[in-house]
Amino acid sequence: MSVQPVEVAYTAVATAENGRDGRVATDDGKLEVTANPPREMGGSGAGTNPEQLFAAGYSACFQSALGVVARREKADVSGSTVTARVGLGKTPDGGFGLTVEISAHIPNVTADAARDLVEKAHQVCPYSRATRGNIEVSLAVH
Repeated sequence: MSVQPVEVAYTAVATAENGRDGRVATDDGKLEVTANPPREMGGSGAGTNPEQLFAAGYSACFQSALGVVARREKADVSGSTVTARVGLGKTPDGGFGLTVEISAHIPNVTADAARDLVEKAHQVCPYSRATRGNIEVSLAVH
């Protein structure tokens, strides 16, 4: 699979200090958070962590992709929600890796239509495209 060229319309810029146990801020000052490892990984859990930030970004992006697909399909996704669960753990080679579970609730369509919309959103969502073939991403509809 080759890398597709992108005509960049917007660039987000964030800078981290002291990695997982420090501070992360965007250049425009709209986001500034304290980063700490979660308790489950021996940290204080007092701040946020990269996995939470990734989950927030992925769920918001996927929700937008769902809206794009719904407009094309003339489907009603009002009142829908998308939840991203990002897991961090050890890989067999001793490194670390991520998993993602995307779960969508789409109340105004049938279960079959919801699954179809989620599958199509997964094809167009930039986060899904970026992670495809790199991490395990599962999709669920509830």
